[in-house]
Amino acid sequence: MKIWTVSKKTILIIFSVLIAIGIIAGVITEKSVSASAAKKKLPIYAVDTDEKKVAITFDAAWTNQDTQQLIDILKKHNAKATFFIVGDWAEKFPESVKAFSDAGHTIANHSDTHKAFSKCSYEEIKEEIVNCNEKLEGIIGKKVTLVRAPSGDYTDQSLDVTKSLGMTMIQWDVDSLDYTKLSVDEIVERVVPSVKCGSIILFHNGVENTAEALDRILTELEKQGYSFVSVEELIYKDNYTIDHTGRQHKNR
Repeated sequence: MKIWTVSKKTILIIFSVLIAIGIIAGVITEKSVSASAAKKKLPIYAVDTDEKKVAITFDAAWTNQDTQQLIDILKKHNAKATFFIVGDWAEKFPESVKAFSDAGHTIANHSDTHKAFSKCSYEEIKEEIVNCNEKLEGIIGKKVTLVRAPSGDYTDQSLDVTKSLGMTMIQWDVDSLDYTKLSVDEIVERVVPSVKCGSIILFHNGVENTAEALDRILTELEKQGYSFVSVEELIYKDNYTIDHTGRQHKNR
C-alpha cells in the first residue's frame, strides 16, 4: 500500500484556499440576502412629511353598536377617518357603511371574509378584494381604492393583486391594541406618545373602550397641533418610494 505524505507548505496552501472559498461564499450569501431584502415589497405603514397631520383608521369586522358615537366624536374634532370594512360586515350593517360615508369618511376594503391572505392563492386574494369592493361600492356609490390585509397579513402576492386592481395597500405604524381589552387609559398611553407626523393609527369599531379613548387621544393630539385627515389625503399618489420600514417618501 502506498502511503502519501503531505508537507506543511501544502497543508497551509489547502487551508488558505478553503478560507478564501469560505469568504467568497459568505460575500455571495450576504449579497443575496441584501438583494432579497431590497426586493421585499411593502405596503404603506406611514408617510414621511413635516406637516403635523395623521390618519385615523378603523377596521370594521365585528359589531356596529358604536357607529353614531364614533361619527359624533370624529365630527367634534373635525377629523376625517378611514374605515377598512370587511364585506361580510358590510352585508350585515349596510346602514353603518353608508352612515360613515355620508359623514365624510373614507370607505376602504378589508377583504370579503377576513381570510388570511398568506393562506390564499392569487385568485383567492383577488376574489376576496373584488367581492368586497362590489359590496362597498354598491352601498356608497363610490370607487374603493384602498385595501388592508386581514390582520395585516400581507404577502408579495397580495401586494401584486392589489396593484393589478389599481388599489393601494395600507398598514399602520401606531397600533392602539384596543381589541385586546385594554383600558381607556392604557389605549391613550399607548397611542399618544407613539404618534409622529404622517402616522397611520389603527383602531377597531365595536370595541368597548375605543370610543372614549379616541375622544381623549384626539384631544391630546389637537393640543400638540395635529390635524386628522383621511388616508387618501395623507399618502402620495405617485412619484414616491417606500423605505424598509414601510414609510412612504416623496421623490425630490
